[in-house]
Amino acid sequence: MDNPVNVPVDNPNDDTEWTRNDILRKHGVIPEKPPSPTPLIEEALLEARKHAYDHRLVDKGLDELDELEDDEDAEFLEKYRKQRIAELSSISQSSVFNQVYPLQKPDYSRDVTEASRKAFVLVHLTSSLGTNIESRLLTELWQELARKFGDIKFCEIRGDMCIEGYPDRNTPTILVYHDGDIRRQVVTLRELAGSKTRIQDLEELLVEVGALEANDSRLLHLRSHNERGLSTTRNIVPTSNSADDDSDWE
Repeated sequence: MDNPVNVPVDNPNDDTEWTRNDILRKHGVIPEKPPSPTPLIEEALLEARKHAYDHRLVDKGLDELDELEDDEDAEFLEKYRKQRIAELSSISQSSVFNQVYPLQKPDYSRDVTEASRKAFVLVHLTSSLGTNIESRLLTELWQELARKFGDIKFCEIRGDMCIEGYPDRNTPTILVYHDGDIRRQVVTLRELAGSKTRIQDLEELLVEVGALEANDSRLLHLRSHNERGLSTTRNIVPTSNSADDDSDWE
């Protein structure tokens, strides 16, 4: 019996004139070549460039739009100017808070739970210890957020005054209310960036919970935040809607 002949197989993806891969492929000896990824990559790049061009004015302020009069089509520029004016007008009308509200437990249901039916309400449960660096940091950031996003109500109350026996090690705690319910809670800033938490991290949280739209013009700093990559994945704990849990917060 004749011994089988070993047919040398070159690189299956090398289809130069010196190889027999096309013949081997035709007879099923080697698999078909995978399609080249180049067209898909080029298509993705073109789509990305088109999207960037179509949205090149999204983050521009009114002054910046005026400076582009010589570079952009007048009709196109006027469209964006009107859009930006309408957006700023809407923000101005809904910005009714603009400060951090100190809370008292007897008024919690009215000032937080009921108020959240009209707007997002975020509560900072602060530490009773002046040495809690994260709580002190969040108090400062809370003030900045309240001034910047006047359509969201930011509140503060000491954790153990809000909930009897609330452990100080769990502070600062962020409670997010909307439509009369707790939607999220963040226990300590370790779930964000710890003592290095910045305003951008909290803005990102506001987008995640739906308090802000991702394309909100006030979120210009999120771009630089994303350049260094999203911060540590957050294990934000959704709260139960059970009656026992509700009684803790209302």
